[in-house]
Order: sequence, then C-alpha cells, then structure tokens
Amino acid sequence: MRQAILDLEASKIREVANAGMGRNDVLAFWFGESDEVTPDFIREAAVESIRAGETFYAHNLGLPELREAVAGYTSRLHSPVGSERVAITSGGVNALMLAMQMLVDAGDEVVAVTPVWPNLTAQPLIMGAKLRRVSLRPQAGAWKLDLAQLLDAVRPGTRLLVLNAPNNPTGWTLTRAEQQAILAHCRRTGTWILADEVYERLYYEPTQAGCAPSFLDIAGPDDRLVVAHSFSKSFLMTGWRLGWLVMPAAMTEPMGKLIEFNTSCASVFTQRAGVVAVQRTQEVTPRLVAHLKACRDRLVPQLQALPRVELAMPAGGMYAFFKLDGFGDSLALAKRLVAEAGLGIAPGNAFAPEAQGWLRWCFASKDPARLDQGVERLAAWLAAWLAAR
Repeated sequence: MRQAILDLEASKIREVANAGMGRNDVLAFWFGESDEVTPDFIREAAVESIRAGETFYAHNLGLPELREAVAGYTSRLHSPVGSERVAITSGGVNALMLAMQMLVDAGDEVVAVTPVWPNLTAQPLIMGAKLRRVSLRPQAGAWKLDLAQLLDAVRPGTRLLVLNAPNNPTGWTLTRAEQQAILAHCRRTGTWILADEVYERLYYEPTQAGCAPSFLDIAGPDDRLVVAHSFSKSFLMTGWRLGWLVMPAAMTEPMGKLIEFNTSCASVFTQRAGVVAVQRTQEVTPRLVAHLKACRDRLVPQLQALPRVELAMPAGGMYAFFKLDGFGDSLALAKRLVAEAGLGIAPGNAFAPEAQGWLRWCFASKDPARLDQGVERLAAWLAAWLAAR
C-alpha cells in the first residue's frame, strides 16, 4: 500500500457522525447538505429515463444536452462559456479529483487556502504533491485572507493554487479585487488555479448576477483556470453524485480520457435529471437561497447571544462556523455534544489545525424550528458546564 494513502487522516466529521448515527434523540447538523429532498420534477426526469431504458454507458464528457445546458447556465451567470469547455463528472468530489489528477505530479507544490473542506487538502497528498497551507485569520469571528501572504506563498515553482470561495466551513468569500490580484499573480508565476465554486449561488450579499464573484467573470478562456461545480448544493441533489468542470478547451479532450479511467461516465438517468435541474433552476435555487438566508439569520443571532461564543455572520455557504472559548480539542468537544447534549455538529479541526476549538453547524434545515431546538440544547449544555466549573 502507498504510504501517502496510509497517512491520510480519516474524516473527523464522519467520526462524530458515527458516534451519533442510529440515535433518534440526536439533532444532526454535521453534514453539508440540506434535509430537504430533491424537487419532484427533477426526480421524475430520472425515473422517466430509467423507464425509457437509458441504463447504458454515456459519453465520457457527458450527454451533449447536459453540457450545452451547463454552458448556457454558466454563461447566464458569468462570461460566455461554450460547451467545448465543459465536462460532466460523477459529483463535485470527482470533479476536483479529476482536476488534481490532470494537473499535479508527485513532488509538485500545491498551495491551498485553509480552513477548507478536507478533501481539498487530501487530494494533493494522494497525488504525492507537497502541500503548503495559507490560513485565513479569524477576526471577531470572521475569517479573512491576508492577500500579501497568499501571493508570497505562490511562487514561480508553484504548480497549483486551490481556492474554495464561498468557503466551507467559514463562509469567507473572495472579493473581485482579490480575485483580480490572484489571477494576475498566477499568470506571472505560471500557476494553475483550481477554484471550487460549488457554493457560488449560496451567497447572501446583494449582487446583480445573483451569485458570488467568480474567476470566470475575469479570466480568459485560455487562462490556467479550472472551476469545479456540483449539483449537490444549489439544486438539492447531494446523493445524485453529479458535477461539472469548466476548463480551457485544450484540456477537454484529455479530460475525457481521464474520466474513462476513473468512472467512465456519469449515469444517463442522473444526467437527465441534471438537464431538467439546470433548465428549471429558477424553480429551485432562488427559493432555496432565500430559505437558507432565513435559516442563517435565525440561527446566527441565537448563537451569538450564548456565552463564550465567537461568531460572525457568514456571507455565503450553509454553515455557521463558531468558536467556543475554553475548549481546545474540537473533535472531543463535538463528541461530547453528541453524547451529552444530543447535538451533532462538525469539529473545526476537521478543516484545518488552525480551526481547533471551532465548530461547524450546517443550517440547511427544512424546518427552521430544528435550529431553535439545537440552540436550546447547546445553551443548556453550556450552562451546565459553566455551573460545574
């Protein structure tokens, strides 16, 4: 077995979830998904495809109809993108790993901005790359980027810069000025940018485009930029495992070859559901974003009112990322909350060592009253802990 695989850390989020799964008394907010099922018309498209007998292999790069639909969707949000730059993948995780396999050799230097979803820092290590972390810095509960530090870290020998914005878990989002500075710098150093923009629609600041700033707004079609997306978050399709990549056109044919040796293709009936989801996105995403904003606005002030909590209102994503002062080990704390409070939230150190003592609460709840119940459990547990000190 490869040592790089043996050295991978198991998911601390899963470790906490495993401690509480099967318990009906636990309120679970640990995973990054809504508890709302995929809209019926999307599910029906998949059912109709299966009934029509579409149970065979598809093109490596995806159904032409879906590639065209994704290109049109992307072009409506950003600068024009042709379908020749789009590849359909078996989920956002698969999209990111394919990009990593395409661009990174063993020994290459990869820079990642953290805290971040742990897959994004594990994938370079799987490829045998040398990973350098540039940490966001918490200020009054909000995590901010030291742009000068990041640009200093990306050198002419840096192969790839990995960015996730809006960010999981912090909600931090790149500004347009920061994106422009980063893109210009990476052009000078010859560094590729892998932008995980899965949460771009889950953005709560007013914008004309209805999404967070994207590198696709400012980059040329031949820039060293790969953008990863997923149907999971904005279309309520986490379990479907369907995503896409936008890349320079010269990369698309080789990407098809790489997909062949990974998954061969995404299932046809899943892609049929994706076509309908993209075509009828206005029936899903705006309502979802409005609901998530209401959930955020309901949960965050309640958490901020608790003693020892440090938390800022996140601009994007679906998470409240907060610090509980007086607790060092996030994993141990999250396990205690499961065992003693019946509350399931993710440990901050799952996302980076510098997030030790922080916790991530997914507020994508169909019933916002569940959030209130969760806060009540946390408040009672904190009161008991303070009384015992």
